[in-house]
Amino acid sequence: MALEARLRLPLAGPTPATAFLSGSNPKPSHISFSLKPTSTSLSAANAPPIVVVGSANADIYVEVDRLPLVGETVAASAGHSLAGGKGANQAACGGRLALGPTYLVARVGDDANGRLLEGALADAGGVRLDRVARAPGAPSGHAVVMLMPDGQNSIIIVGGANMEGWAPEVDPEDLDLIRQAGVLLLQREIPDWVNIQVAQAAKGAGVPVILDAGGMDAPVPRELLELVDIFSPNETELARLTGMPTETFEQISQAAGACHKMGVKEVLVKLGSQGSALFVEGEEPIRQAIIPAAEVVDTTGAGDTFTSAFAVALVEGKPKKECMKFAAAAASLCVRVKGAIPSMPDRKTVMSLLESVQDE
Repeated sequence: MALEARLRLPLAGPTPATAFLSGSNPKPSHISFSLKPTSTSLSAANAPPIVVVGSANADIYVEVDRLPLVGETVAASAGHSLAGGKGANQAACGGRLALGPTYLVARVGDDANGRLLEGALADAGGVRLDRVARAPGAPSGHAVVMLMPDGQNSIIIVGGANMEGWAPEVDPEDLDLIRQAGVLLLQREIPDWVNIQVAQAAKGAGVPVILDAGGMDAPVPRELLELVDIFSPNETELARLTGMPTETFEQISQAAGACHKMGVKEVLVKLGSQGSALFVEGEEPIRQAIIPAAEVVDTTGAGDTFTSAFAVALVEGKPKKECMKFAAAAASLCVRVKGAIPSMPDRKTVMSLLESVQDE
């Protein structure tokens, strides 16, 4: 399928980021984050790009008091359209938090929703869109988000160009970009074969791969899992993909162990109100509590914010415990605003929240 030509922009140079994925996990008694890079840290001038390959959806929000029963019709108190999709969400978050550039590799339709997505991502700031292509003949992906008063949601996805807009072989320029990345972020709202191709390119270049389990309700191909450095499900996804219960932390630990046996060395589990946990094969789990929000308005995009913020801190060379706290702060800020992309916090706000937590 022919895709429209895209502007070629200069990329940041490669960085050997694989060192961040192994070794011991320092546990400092006091975790500090600096708004200004030190002389030995990354800066905007030398930070490698974050590359997100994934979906972009027009999210149709409907606010309801409760979900309808089978055969029932319920009235929504409000409805509106916003840009979303796990790939776009993670790119928007990276664009606001990362020191270096964040690229989104995605497919949208040549339609009104596609233009909505392009405009929203441009407005989000920090996201390079020259690898986003319009796919003729396929509509933009969209989703229906049923938002309840407590901020919880249920989502139905229509894949559209996310699933149908890819050529049989991933564009060589996209693969070249991935090989120069500091980290590659993937999700499961695009075809598994696309994820496999781009993960192979990353793996061959020593670029760490993070796979967010959110998306299609189907087993993850073993071929893909073996290319992933960090697998990041929530507890529901972990239960579905392993066939194991995840009601208690011990059960979650056992399910994470099953993922280790599938070839994934690190499993980063998002636990909602219980925080998060990182299970590194052969090591003790690292747990991170949530940073409470004064008011939970909308949880849409909170998991994507967490995963992307973790990746941002990882590229900067922070220890895993610090990566998790940085991600927890970003997710805490995300749930305070309605909409996925509009809720993504900027770096200064995340740092401010971390400083206030440390002062308590």
